[in-house]
Amino acid sequence: MEKITINISPKIILIIIGVLIVVSVSFLAGQYVNDSSQKNSSNGGGQSASVKSETDAAALFAEINPPEGYEINAVYGDIGPKLIEAGAIDLQKFKNNYEKAGQPLTQEQLDILTKGSNAKIKITPENSYFLLNFLWAAGLAVKNPILDKGAMVTSGTPVGNFASTGGWTLGKDIATSFYSKYLIVNLTAEQQKALEDFTNNSYRPCCGNSTAFPDCNHGMAMLGLGEIMASQGLSAKEMFEAFKYVNAFWFPQNYFDMAKYFKAKEGKGWKDVDARTLAGVDYSSSSGSQRIKQWLSDNNLIEKVPSSGGGCGV
Repeated sequence: MEKITINISPKIILIIIGVLIVVSVSFLAGQYVNDSSQKNSSNGGGQSASVKSETDAAALFAEINPPEGYEINAVYGDIGPKLIEAGAIDLQKFKNNYEKAGQPLTQEQLDILTKGSNAKIKITPENSYFLLNFLWAAGLAVKNPILDKGAMVTSGTPVGNFASTGGWTLGKDIATSFYSKYLIVNLTAEQQKALEDFTNNSYRPCCGNSTAFPDCNHGMAMLGLGEIMASQGLSAKEMFEAFKYVNAFWFPQNYFDMAKYFKAKEGKGWKDVDARTLAGVDYSSSSGSQRIKQWLSDNNLIEKVPSSGGGCGV
């Protein structure tokens, strides 16, 4: 076979080499730009995701703690003056307590305490602390079988030794001196039944007890709210709905977790979450709350509530 020889001039070879170099550099530059773009996109996306996460968290928090507050279809009435008359609230102690906390009582709050008010009860970021103590006093003083015959007297612990009784220091005397003693609100048999339906089936994240066993201040305050609502003819369903928002103001992190859970697992916004289900032992008790937090942790969804809020009263 005849051997074929191809003669390429040095000039051609240099041109080919030059082309190869240009192609190689262009390719590498393209790769660098692409990698940098992806990296920047990743970093930028991370930053955007972080900003988006914060925005989503703020929006979700606004669902459980509406900035404008949550209004309950029940009025204060003359409960404030009756609590002062009963000695459950010592007005000067009450005022001093809020001044020391840097949240002096507003004129509206003073009127609620001293004159009564026909305004509807509305919990807001600004008054949740006031309402917690106000309703705590109501829960303590209002005479009701839940306190007279329920777990508070059958548990074996002296009534005065619970956090909800021993911890109340804003009255004229110790809590046992006015515990379940005054007919500040009167309930019909039907209203009492609605109240007991609510209290037996609503829990709080600080412990495993229901509102029917109000051994802490949040439980006693929720009992007080339930009594006020029941006395004005509101149903158990309405009490559960109020609970959903009021407890979210008092326990913002726990209910923010629950809002994230329902949003992620069931695609539900806070307004669509069934209030009775939420208030139950599977969600609102300490064990239920921990179960929700564990699920969020397992799914990498743990997030700190955007605002501290809450508080334990007094």
